[in-house]
Amino acid sequence: MKDTLAVRYHEHGKASEVLKLETIQMEEPRPSEVVIAMRAAVIHPSDFGMIAGSYGRLKELPAVAGREGVGEIVQVGSAVSEDLLRKKVRMPEQAGVWKQVALALTDELTFIPSEIDAQVAAQAFVNPPTAYRLLNDFVDLSFGNWIIQNAGNSAVGFCVAGYAKHLGINCISVVRDVERWEQPLKDAGSTAVIAEGTDYFKSIKDITDGVPIKLALNSIGGDSVMSLIKAVDEGGTVVTFGGMVGDKVRFPTRELIFKDIALRGFWMDRWYRNHADHEANSMMTEIYKLLKKDVMQLPVDQVFAFENALEAIQRASEGNRQGKVLITSDWQP
Repeated sequence: MKDTLAVRYHEHGKASEVLKLETIQMEEPRPSEVVIAMRAAVIHPSDFGMIAGSYGRLKELPAVAGREGVGEIVQVGSAVSEDLLRKKVRMPEQAGVWKQVALALTDELTFIPSEIDAQVAAQAFVNPPTAYRLLNDFVDLSFGNWIIQNAGNSAVGFCVAGYAKHLGINCISVVRDVERWEQPLKDAGSTAVIAEGTDYFKSIKDITDGVPIKLALNSIGGDSVMSLIKAVDEGGTVVTFGGMVGDKVRFPTRELIFKDIALRGFWMDRWYRNHADHEANSMMTEIYKLLKKDVMQLPVDQVFAFENALEAIQRASEGNRQGKVLITSDWQP
């Protein structure tokens, strides 16, 4: 098989310093294996954490970078039916995703409905499931309830807004630049969009007409989560699933004591590890339905050909983006 390209790192560090676009030699598939050609992959903040060595789960070095993407089966081993050719599957995560070609055993394949576009499917396994679990696993929400989230313009934020609207739940999205993000987030499903860094918690009851907020979602940390804690009502729950600022989660003691606020944490990787395959498959069936109905929007900032993967990674590390950065490939055997 001809050589292919991969984005690899041989030591942990800053992505711009340790990532290299390298040529790797592919082996022929064993009888029970298939060859998957990557078609689209997404760049996540967690990818940078894994490359830096700060993420909760690391790969053995040297490693191929990337956690989420979709590919197409382009070749099968001698013991595999050719009916699998051209099927769309998730790129094997453990071996790294930012590579043009991967090998996988047939019993390790995760199939994706053919009608899901590759650039949407490439983003289906992390952010949409995170939003799905955040709204289903922590608080018993019902029609007309209110939730609040910071980093509303993040990929998870868009998914939460859309899914909340689908469930009949009102969502307040907190962002740094209201003028820029108010209309896109309202189009996605947010009920209200308000500014980060203000004392917005003082006027929450005006926004909700006095209806209490039962759930707050934090992916920033630091002072931002303080405002979320003050915004939720007595007995409310604040779930932290990210820490964009790299600062500690801070909490006001008064709120915990007198309002009995519950602070929880969530990590999608842990959920996958702790649940059976049939549970994950059932969830993904629901996710695909939501994606096909455009309930969960997945904005894309820019798409780069694989040969320009390092430029894509640089773009993904910059601010002022309009969505996720994707890497694509049209490799054929």
